[in-house]
Amino acid sequence: MGRHANIAIFVPHLGCPRQCSFCQQRTITGQQEAPGPQDVLAAAETAAGSLSDCSGAEIAFFGGSFTAIDRGYMLSLLEAAKRAVERYGFKGVRCSTRPDAIDSEVLDILQAHRVTAVELGAQSMDDGVLLVNRRGHTAEDTRKAAGLIRRAGLELGLQMMTGLYTSTEEKDLETAREFLKLLPATVRVYPTIVLPGTELCRLYEAGEYRPQELGEAVELCAELLEMFEGAGVRVIRMGLHPGEELERRRVAGPYHQAFRQLVESRLFLDKLRAQLKEPGEYRVRVNPRDISTALGQGRENPRRLSELGYSVTFIQDETVKRGGFAPVDQQGEK
Repeated sequence: MGRHANIAIFVPHLGCPRQCSFCQQRTITGQQEAPGPQDVLAAAETAAGSLSDCSGAEIAFFGGSFTAIDRGYMLSLLEAAKRAVERYGFKGVRCSTRPDAIDSEVLDILQAHRVTAVELGAQSMDDGVLLVNRRGHTAEDTRKAAGLIRRAGLELGLQMMTGLYTSTEEKDLETAREFLKLLPATVRVYPTIVLPGTELCRLYEAGEYRPQELGEAVELCAELLEMFEGAGVRVIRMGLHPGEELERRRVAGPYHQAFRQLVESRLFLDKLRAQLKEPGEYRVRVNPRDISTALGQGRENPRRLSELGYSVTFIQDETVKRGGFAPVDQQGEK
């Protein structure tokens, strides 16, 4: 199968029955107009022309509550996507939607149009957090929808947000633990960003909401990444997609263009520190493709280690497995 790629089609804020506390879809996607069938076909044609092998690519409907939009409009997009899948040999179609917009009838429609994966914007598994953030669904809605998706034989994806209004680190960790019980194939993790014109922005400006600091979000997401990957769940996104409009209009919150790299570097540091003995000089071998993760942005990891009394030299070694490091050697020892 070819390399995985998403042919992303954004359906901004269509189908959502309410305005969540954090939501300003147009800022997130940078897109104002709703796509039509011809847009789907055009995006597919462009992608097919740039891919040497289309078998790993998926047409992905993101940005709104796809299965809650007008049924005729949804079908027109799905029919165009199905034609594109059959024409170019794409893997299939994936979509994201609300947990309360999934039932057996909807799943029958999706399956008939080559949909292979459904992602649920669960955001939290704490009913109190869901309520005050105006989500309009419950944790039980997520459990029921997840079960229906898996029983239909579709790949289940779950999306969560950290640092929501009234949430805590422990509540976010509990959301992750509840996610694992639902056996998802994939997860996306989005730290909460304050955007203008949202209820969250009003709460922030009134001093009633404190967003996560970047360091707090990185530390928590490193723990979440280890939890999910340790359970065999692919974390396919961590942090919002970077974009000029998002960077320009963001009011507050832990946004960084390379958020995932920050998280992976922090997780690497945590694992390495657990292996180090007493302070001193060490040699650590890593795969060359992991050297930037080992060092961290601005060589953050060596600096942090130095503050703790460790002088670490990273040695690039092709034989070391990606994502890890070789046994730590303390310099001066044989």
